[in-house]
Amino acid sequence: MTTSGSTPTISQRLTGAFTALITPFRDGAIDERALRELVEFQIGSGIDGLVPCGTTGESVTMTDAEHALVIETVIDQVAGRVPVIAGTGTNNTRVTIERTRHALHAGATAALVVVPYYNKPTQEGLIAHYTAIADAVALPMVLYNVPGRTGITMSAQTTIELSRIPAIAATKEAAGNLDLVTEIVNETRDDFIVLSGDDSLTLPMISVGARGVISVLSNILPAEVAELTHLANAGDFAAARRQHLRLFDVMRAMFTGNNPTAVKTAAELMGICSSEVRLPLTRLNESQYRIVAHAVAPWVATTQSLAAD
Repeated sequence: MTTSGSTPTISQRLTGAFTALITPFRDGAIDERALRELVEFQIGSGIDGLVPCGTTGESVTMTDAEHALVIETVIDQVAGRVPVIAGTGTNNTRVTIERTRHALHAGATAALVVVPYYNKPTQEGLIAHYTAIADAVALPMVLYNVPGRTGITMSAQTTIELSRIPAIAATKEAAGNLDLVTEIVNETRDDFIVLSGDDSLTLPMISVGARGVISVLSNILPAEVAELTHLANAGDFAAARRQHLRLFDVMRAMFTGNNPTAVKTAAELMGICSSEVRLPLTRLNESQYRIVAHAVAPWVATTQSLAAD
């Protein structure tokens, strides 16, 4: 906790609930107006920070110009109110350095850098990749371990070794492995932050020392995800567990089909933005749609009730 007038440290700025922002599209183009409205909805709901151009943002379908536009638009709309962790990772070290340098110049708080996908580098290759980025760009970095997307797992020992680089401030762990998270928490410096990359594991991961989440669900329920995260970080695990159980069904529904098709469908049902995704992703089929619609129905009803009041 910072005292009045003090400047938060990078570890404090990377603690809490962060939204892995969807990228609204309309007729194949980025819907900048909807993106700005989404940012306002998030901040007004009490989210701790925003993560544009990650997996959920469909960054791999964007041109370089579109990638830059989304990051610049989010940073401009945020106007310093919350941290922005810009997704800059690719499977090309040189391109990742260029995108991370752009994020720095655009005013991002940190860069989210995914384990290189498709190439399947060794652990030594991962260390060389992240070290090269840290040496080239003076922007705090959040590692991103997501084996289901990349085909390889960044080992706990690799994360621990990389944590010794001062510029590497955190890791987003989406390997679904509490033992791996526990080992990282146990063996890294006190100000190295672990963030959950899975909504349904936020509570158990915080219980072993993680400090927050980069959330898909918070695109549609930012206040509720923030409340869960804040309760758990405050040590009120009984209340956090109640919130976790309350959200569990809709958490799981957000991974119907391929992310972010489900959360974009939910966003459309809740009047946030279009459910449009880019190829090779396609919209949900009828049975998948019913799963998502059923899960979000209570929240849609609540939103409509609040709007009527």
